[in-house]
Formats: sequence, structure tokens, C-alpha cells
Amino acid sequence: MCADAPKEPDPEEWAPIPFPFARLAALRADGPVHRVHVPGSGDAWLVVTRDAVRTALTDPRLRNDLRHSGGWESDGGHAVGRSMLQSDPPHHTRLRGLVAGRFTPGRIAALRPGVEAVARDLLDRLPRTGTADLVRAYALPLPVTVICDLLGVPVADHEAFHTWSNELVMKTGEEAAAASAAALAGYLTELIARKARTPDGSLLADLAATAADAPGQEAALSPEELLGMTFLLLVAGHETTVNLISATVHSLLAHPGQLALLRADPGLTGAAVEESLRLHSPVHAGAFRFAAEPLELAGTHVAAGDAVLVSLAAASRDPLAFPDPDRFDITRRPQGHLGFGHGVHHCLGAPLARVEATVALRLLVERHPGLALAAEPDSLVWRASTLLRGLTTLPVRLGRPAPD
Repeated sequence: MCADAPKEPDPEEWAPIPFPFARLAALRADGPVHRVHVPGSGDAWLVVTRDAVRTALTDPRLRNDLRHSGGWESDGGHAVGRSMLQSDPPHHTRLRGLVAGRFTPGRIAALRPGVEAVARDLLDRLPRTGTADLVRAYALPLPVTVICDLLGVPVADHEAFHTWSNELVMKTGEEAAAASAAALAGYLTELIARKARTPDGSLLADLAATAADAPGQEAALSPEELLGMTFLLLVAGHETTVNLISATVHSLLAHPGQLALLRADPGLTGAAVEESLRLHSPVHAGAFRFAAEPLELAGTHVAAGDAVLVSLAAASRDPLAFPDPDRFDITRRPQGHLGFGHGVHHCLGAPLARVEATVALRLLVERHPGLALAAEPDSLVWRASTLLRGLTTLPVRLGRPAPD
């Protein structure tokens, strides 16, 4: 694509829609980089092939810091503090280093028994037979409970926290998003102060301690960074996992042959989660990046200050990397999918999300061998934003399979 004379962006070209895959495939067939308009944000370069996405995610000239933007002067009033997602090395390296030790594979493996206990408790609350909304009753409360317990958010506040968080990542309107941002910022500020006064061994208490000024020593986290860190860990720690769990169950129930394979070989549970990550990409696109200087991206000239949006969904369905990419196949080994991103901003919580999703799926399939959709697959509602995509509800029938 010749970017010296870019086409006029289509105002509807990147409006969030529930099923963008055909649109992304058409763009991908026409080239790796396209000029699009993102409603509410402005014009951007959209990257849609796997190789170009990987290149963009590792190019140090593309920065996450909004101050490198040539056109957007504010975040719209929806930011809560300042987080790793909005930072570049060396600041990003410092911030990530403060929490990376809590998310190593070994530390996450130690959390597995707790994740299993939460999952079993939620399954115990489901009726033995009848119907249930698996999002509300299982896929949502599991990761919310796990991340809130890890950080030290009181159980009584879980639902309010998710309501605010959901509005920010799947906003219904500018005023509602701004109100949720203000409410969440106020809540987290007060919670951080409580943890600082009365440490309880939670991750949030530990972070609050690093932000306290020590005599003769600069605090590791500024108040704005602590707020942003808390917000990011809480929101990123559950929103995408809710979508991953529900999308994986949906795909299996919509493809009985694949579900039969999983029942015959529970060892395929991890592979089913990876295939769902590839096919459904709970994170539709990474955070906006901005060109700190002019650069060439997959043959396209990107001017300094231009915004770049990398489509993880498009990259993970690139037929050059994944043959027959629209087919759900749990025997596939989708190495190299970009469901958790790539490069220095690769999802810190990926090990935790994988444990939660595999535990949730394995125990659900064991407990309910007759699990089936309670609605036509095409009737289900998928919510979409520039960032995320997921089911609003997942009605299922519970119980044992009907006799032959």
C-alpha cells in the first residue's frame, strides 16, 4: 500500500462490530497496513497480518506513551492513574519489574489449588439440572474472585468493581465511562490508603508499601503510578479471562465433535484454550501506539505522531500462519498466536489466565457431561469494542446427557 497518498479513511471502517473477521480478512488480503478511522479516537494505521503485527509490537519507535501522539491531546478523561500500558522503557521496565515476580509460572502454579477451590465452589452453586447463564454464574466470578483475592479487594466490593471496570473497557457512552473512571479512581485511592495503614500481605498492600516514602530513599511508585498499577492489574486480571472462558465453552458446545475429542482426552484442555485464544482473541487489538519518529512499517510510511493499531484478532487468523484459520480445531498446535500480544507489552498475567481457563474448562466438563447450549449459537450477543470482544451471556443446559 502506498502511504504517500493514503486513501481517505472510511468513517465506519473500524467501528467496533461483534463479528469483524470477514472485514479483517478482506483488509488482510489487500495488504498488511491500512488507514482507518476509529470512532471516538481518530485516524490510525491498522496492522492486520501476523508478521507485520509482530514487527509493530517490537519496533521501539512505536511508543505507548500518549505524549508521542501527534493528534490526541487527552485520554478523554477515562484514564485511572498511569500504568505500564501507557509507558515505554525504561519506565515500563521499572513498573513491570515491581510486579513481575508475582506472575512467574512458579508463583502462578502455587495459586492453582486456590483457583480450583473457587471454581468448585461456583460449580456447587449451579443447579444440577436446568439452565444457567454461564457468564454470570461461572466465567465472570471465577477470575474476578481470583484477582480480587490476590490484590486484596473485599468480597463485598467485587460486583461494584466489575461494573465500573466493564464500563471502561466496553463503554456504553462517554458520560458513563467518565463517571465509572471517577468512581473507580476514588474507590481504589481509598482502598490503597487502607492497605497502607493496615498491611494484610496482599499484593496491593505490598505495592502500597513500595509507594511509601522511606527516609533518604525515593519511593518506587508515585501515587499516580500506584493507582494506575492497581487499576491495570484488576481490570486486565479479569476482563479478558471472562471472555476467554466463555468463548472457549461456546466454541466447544457449538462444535460437538471437538467437545467429544476433549471428553475422550482431557489432556487436550490446554490446547482447547490456546485454540480459543487464537480464534476469538479476547483482546481484539492492542493499545494504540504512536510513532516517535517517521518509519516504514511493512512497506507503509508512518509519519511521526501517527497512531498505529495492531489487530491481534487479524494476526491470529492469518492463513499464512494458520492454515484454515476460521476452523476451530483443538488438535491444532497454534504456536505463535498473538492472543496475549508480543514484545515488552506481552500480557503479564498470561500464566494466570491460562491456569484459570484450563481449570474452569476441565472442572466444568467433568461436572456436567451433558452440558449443551440452551440457545441457538447465532442468537448469542457478542459485545465488542476497539479493545475487547466477548459474550454478554452464555445460556447452557446442565445435567447428564439424555439416554440414547
